[in-house]
Amino acid sequence: MIKVYLKDVILFGRHGLHAEEALTGGEFKVNLIASYNPTNIPVIDINETVDYTALYDVVKVKFSQRTLLLETLVTEIAYDILTKFPVLTNVKISINKVNAPIQNFEGEVGVSYELNRSNQ
Repeated sequence: MIKVYLKDVILFGRHGLHAEEALTGGEFKVNLIASYNPTNIPVIDINETVDYTALYDVVKVKFSQRTLLLETLVTEIAYDILTKFPVLTNVKISINKVNAPIQNFEGEVGVSYELNRSNQ
C-alpha cells in the first residue's frame, strides 16, 4: 500500500460557529493521508499514483467555502477526494483550529475523519 500525504499544511479559513470567525477568519492545520494499492511496482509514472498537488487543490477549494462545523468540512473533503481519485482506497484527514476562540486556552482543537471506499 502506498500512502500519499499532506502534513501540517497551514490554510486560512472562515470556519466556525462564531460571527467573529466569519469576519476575521483564522489559521487551520490540515493533515491528510490518502492510501491505495498500486497496480505496478515500482511506481514510475505520475499517472500511476495520486499527485499530492491535486490532493492539495481539493483541500484548498473546500477551504475557500465557509463551513460552520469542522465535522462538515472533513467529511466533505474526504468524499470529494475519494470521488475524484478512484484509485484511492482510504483517506484520513484532520483539521486543527490553531487559535480556537476559547478564553484562557492554549493549544489546538480539531476534528479528524477516516473514510474507506468500501464505506462510501
